[in-house]
Amino acid sequence: MTEASTFPRVIAVCVSKHKGTIKTPVDTAELTVEHGISGDAHAGPWHRQLSLLALESIQKMRDLGLEVEPGSFAENVTTEGLDLVSLPVGTRLGLGDDVVVEITQIGKECHTRCAIYYRAGDCIMPKEGVFARILEGGRIQPGDRILVLNDTEH
Repeated sequence: MTEASTFPRVIAVCVSKHKGTIKTPVDTAELTVEHGISGDAHAGPWHRQLSLLALESIQKMRDLGLEVEPGSFAENVTTEGLDLVSLPVGTRLGLGDDVVVEITQIGKECHTRCAIYYRAGDCIMPKEGVFARILEGGRIQPGDRILVLNDTEH
């Protein structure tokens, strides 16, 4: 975590109009229950309504010489200060003041190489991306605190 941060937090909120493409950071986003981020390609009535990736994972790719930023791996929420992949499926997270999400999947299988793979040279979402569904909606933005709501080990 950065020196200014003493708690897990949202670093970036990103959206895209098409699946398999890099997402663009936005100032704020509205999350809808059992849907996802309004206007995002991955929103809908399924178990991967929201994707999260740790800044620490992105840094691993930067350390390999890749020029990547939040959104480069098509994640909706870039986090800092929370070991996402260690959280079990079913863990609930509070994002900001109102949003509650439940982790539904850790990692994913990529059947084809997408634009992200070709631009970045690798994709860490299959190994370190976390997916969630929206239980309580609301707005989120960079700087919002992240709370683990039902896991006493983190």
